[in-house]
Amino acid sequence: MKIGQTPDIPVALTSTGTQVTGQGSAAPPVKKPSNSTTGTSVSVSSLAQTLGSGSTDGDIDMDKVNAVRSAIDNGTYKVNAGAIADKLLSNAQEVLQRGASQ
Repeated sequence: MKIGQTPDIPVALTSTGTQVTGQGSAAPPVKKPSNSTTGTSVSVSSLAQTLGSGSTDGDIDMDKVNAVRSAIDNGTYKVNAGAIADKLLSNAQEVLQRGASQ
């Protein structure tokens, strides 16, 4: 597709019968069912609740994160391409060895 061309999108009907062509800057509004009893009951485990709460318990070194973030913002962050390539190769070698042993 070239810039400025409109894609060929088939016409679809919403649940209210309104035609939607997929063109335009905003998606059509989504209506929620008025009956709150429709749906499924969901329970979340305590592990999932702690994971979703955002508590990191010191697993993330925020000083290092902030230092990298500021280096990126300043344009002084340097990527070590050799270290990345070495890690990619060692991971690929590990996967190949694991696949050969099975």
